[in-house]
Amino acid sequence: MTGEPDGPEDRLRRFATIWSRAVFPVTSTSLTRPELEQQLLPLARRLSDALKARTFDAAAGQAVGAALVAAHCTDPEALSRSLDCVDAYLVLYCGEDGLQEALRTRSARLQHAMAAGFAGALRERTLAEQEAISQAALNARSTVAEALHASEARFRAVFEGAAIGIGIADLEGNILQVNGALLRMFGGSEQGVRGRKVPEWTHPEDAPQVWRLYEELVRGEREHYHVEKAFYRPDGTALWTNLTVSLLRDADGRPQYQLALMEDTTERRLLNLRLRYEATHDALTGLPNRTLFFERLEKAVSGGNDQRFGLCYLDLDGFKTINDSLGHAAGDRLLVEVADRLQSCATAPGEMVARLGGDEFVALTTGPDTEREVDALADRIMNALVTPVRIDGRELTVRGSIGIVEGPAGERGPAEVLRSADITMYRAKSAGGNRFELADPEADARAITRHGLTTALPAALDRGEFFIEYQPLVHLGDGSVHGAEALVRWLHPQHGVLGPDRFIPLAEHTGLIVPLGRWVLEQSVRQACQWQERHADSGPLRINVNLSPCQLTHPGLVQDTVDILEREGLDAEALCLEVTESALIGADDDLLKPLRRLAEMGVDIALDDFGTGYSNLANLRRLPVSILKLDRSFTQGMQQFPADPVDLKIVEGIVSLAHSLDLAVTVEGVETGAQAEQLRILGCDTAQGWYYARPGPPDRLHELALVDATG
Repeated sequence: MTGEPDGPEDRLRRFATIWSRAVFPVTSTSLTRPELEQQLLPLARRLSDALKARTFDAAAGQAVGAALVAAHCTDPEALSRSLDCVDAYLVLYCGEDGLQEALRTRSARLQHAMAAGFAGALRERTLAEQEAISQAALNARSTVAEALHASEARFRAVFEGAAIGIGIADLEGNILQVNGALLRMFGGSEQGVRGRKVPEWTHPEDAPQVWRLYEELVRGEREHYHVEKAFYRPDGTALWTNLTVSLLRDADGRPQYQLALMEDTTERRLLNLRLRYEATHDALTGLPNRTLFFERLEKAVSGGNDQRFGLCYLDLDGFKTINDSLGHAAGDRLLVEVADRLQSCATAPGEMVARLGGDEFVALTTGPDTEREVDALADRIMNALVTPVRIDGRELTVRGSIGIVEGPAGERGPAEVLRSADITMYRAKSAGGNRFELADPEADARAITRHGLTTALPAALDRGEFFIEYQPLVHLGDGSVHGAEALVRWLHPQHGVLGPDRFIPLAEHTGLIVPLGRWVLEQSVRQACQWQERHADSGPLRINVNLSPCQLTHPGLVQDTVDILEREGLDAEALCLEVTESALIGADDDLLKPLRRLAEMGVDIALDDFGTGYSNLANLRRLPVSILKLDRSFTQGMQQFPADPVDLKIVEGIVSLAHSLDLAVTVEGVETGAQAEQLRILGCDTAQGWYYARPGPPDRLHELALVDATG
């Protein structure tokens, strides 16, 4: 019973077998096919190792290409077949599951390195043959008097047996002799080749210096030159060569003949063009990829003073949902359809569309009037996406968000332009998607600052850049200081003191809120203990600490709180944890369980920003809270006399409801004495705000407590 090879060595041998069968028919060797396979096996092993190496090593592929030349696989067809074999079978037999896309990229780069190594080795071999031919010619000329027939035989053997094309012409350009290899390269008769003069072999892609070098050689001003040159074959196709032309002098040193050696590089050039295309185009959609787009963008943004550019950065809305629900195959088909539509939108001169990766596309337009053209391009793109895409019997609605950057060339680099377009695209997506936005330097600066703060957060905590200010909580009944709320600040080295609104959302997004919140709790509890020691006679001062929604779901919340209280020696009754109402709307028992455990220990739980979450008041019965913190929006109407009667009724109702549920009421944002008095009359228990004190250092609370104690 037979089957596919199982072990890695068996799979490697299978790959070497396929490789040997591919190249053996076009290899000039005395070896048998199995013997050639044994020569290719270590090369296959080296390719396999390079494919799976941690970092890419081009030298491995170059060495394999050079080894093919050493094994007499010098025919360009042998290289082409080898590369096709590597492209089709290397990842299949030597790859690893789950890494197919990355391995195919690595395989393409190995093919490119193999081609380079093959070309280099073949060139060295060609130059060696050239040296032998030139030496034979010189020897023949120097010994013509005494051994004319012998030298002629030797020269003829080298001339006719060489693997490269050789031609001899006089200084007027008349072609005198050509060998068989050169005739085969041109695919014509000897008469057809010899019937033309050298200056007639022009080609539109000749480099400017080609014919200048030729003129210098025939005038005797240089001995040789080497160029890459194209020729027309009789059938009109192009023949690309590495051309070396040498000057042959007579016994007196006078220029007499020119000797041309041609290496056919047409197949290699086509291969390089193919590899270049694959390296600069997206394999799925055929669009230019990130590499080619950056080349075009760099050229566009560095153009002349009268040139401008416009860039549309498109990201599909909800594409992940399509991939997750219908599968990646359906997602790929959608991307292909979107790519086709985008290409139809950018057909004017100076316009291009590229795929950066995933579901991100860019469209670029250049010229003197891109302010108008880029808006029109964005409109065409949005209109092109309107028609649903039909895949597997389903009609999929395609939506996209576009960020537009437009401006004069020469002011910004390509990376800066693309970053601005990316930021603007996400601004469009945040605004609801299915729209485009124009870049705004101020919005870019805010986003860049936000990114800088995000990346600086972890180090800031390690460097001790955070500190805590405390805002007093005052008992409305007798005006005594009841405690304080801990408010964290960031002393940033460049931006100065930042409030929590600038960095807490970033900390929540990155997960740093958990260690930061633990640090705030620890510092606050330690400060509360110091207050207790200094005010033992005036009763305990409580500390309120905010909890973010991310901290509520962290499994270590309860244990961290217990450990900090025990380590610092603070009673649980002196700690209040504040949780926003929005975090508890619709909370299930699993989310409430840690709060219930803390409440059972004696820790107060305050429902912060109460009244802003549109929650069902009946939910208060199931929440483990003991304090309602009324949002300042309900009490702003009480800052002036007389107070807003609607606000009075609302607050009176909330206080009555809270007290009926045995909940205390704390009010935020108290700024006037009239406001404080009205809240006292309504029955609120505690308050905080600028009327009493702004957030400040812990010693300020000590001073307020002393004033309260001394009356």
